[in-house]
Amino acid sequence: MAEREFIPVHVGVLTVSDTRTTETDRSGQTIVDLLVEAGHRIAARRIVTDNREAIRDAVAAWIADPAVDVVITTGGTGVTPRDITPEAVAPLVTKPIPGFGELFRWLSYDEIGTSTIQSRAEAALCETTYVFLLPGSTGAVRTAMTRIILSQLDHRHRPCNFVELLPRIRAEREDPS
Repeated sequence: MAEREFIPVHVGVLTVSDTRTTETDRSGQTIVDLLVEAGHRIAARRIVTDNREAIRDAVAAWIADPAVDVVITTGGTGVTPRDITPEAVAPLVTKPIPGFGELFRWLSYDEIGTSTIQSRAEAALCETTYVFLLPGSTGAVRTAMTRIILSQLDHRHRPCNFVELLPRIRAEREDPS
């Protein structure tokens, strides 16, 4: 069978933090570096505070933007009262992808043991945009990106991947009959 062609996706990277700046945002920069190294394009990058409306507005704007295929957030997925990224994004979810969070925690268990249960990392399809909610830890970001997300964003990955589904998702969204 012939090798599939690589298809770059356009990604919005959102860091959720009350303290990080572009200069100190190692997790967001790790996401950007790994995506660019893989051949993808950064459509946008922002840092917002741990504020429900700010998070939701940023993600919603990228979901509505046809130039953004994927949104990856980092931060706000823990269990403290300030960790509200999943709650902020929840109203935007069209279809949850529960296997992502399950697989992430399973892989993280080898690295951090039972502490992985404190992560509420998740993924979903929001309209026609894939959205991944990652922890703020740079190690957790690296695990999610290198062990799950990058392969699913690679059209050549077999037996299946998220990129090959995008045209069908978009077509069915436009004509749900």
